[in-house]
Amino acid sequence: MSVSRETEPPTGAEELFGPGWTQAQRYADLLSTWGVERGMIGPREVPRLWDRHLLNCVAVVPRLPRECTVADVGTGAGLPGLVWAIARPDVRMTLVEPLLRRVSFLEEVVGHLDLTNVEIVRARAEEHRASYDVVTARAVASLDKLTTWCWPLVGPGGVLLAMKGRSAPEEVEKARPLLKRLGVTDVRIESYGEDDLSVPTTVVELTR
Repeated sequence: MSVSRETEPPTGAEELFGPGWTQAQRYADLLSTWGVERGMIGPREVPRLWDRHLLNCVAVVPRLPRECTVADVGTGAGLPGLVWAIARPDVRMTLVEPLLRRVSFLEEVVGHLDLTNVEIVRARAEEHRASYDVVTARAVASLDKLTTWCWPLVGPGGVLLAMKGRSAPEEVEKARPLLKRLGVTDVRIESYGEDDLSVPTTVVELTR
């Protein structure tokens, strides 16, 4: 299996992944082949796989505490969960995904990459019963819906990292009544990867 020129990583990507660089390249290869064949990503995403997806996810890695537990809700093809697990082998990652075909894909990818710090749970967020230091989601739902589903999974002192785009400020304002009812008082909008990405990654951070 070889990486096409369309999916060659941009300059500087290796530094962001560190020791996990080889696994990151293999994951990109799997997404651009198996991922497209199985409908995990659209073929139009292949040329922008690194910039729009992999680097967008890995930029947030410095935010993760050492040896923390993380749940990626509605992980889909493993974004950002598998990217974080690759870049941070100290993190214990749980991928939460309800659809069987996606779970099957994730299981094969985890095995192919020899990732030992990843657990896959087939469930919806509201069905899952666990507590984590960090809960995250990317392109799953609006902030109010996402918080309703994910906040019960955030442990004491933990944080929900909702990966968003330009709509982040508007989503925060819309969700404020809900956040107030849930007792969320620490709400921040942060940008990551400003020195490495053409479009930095925007994250809404809700701390318990």
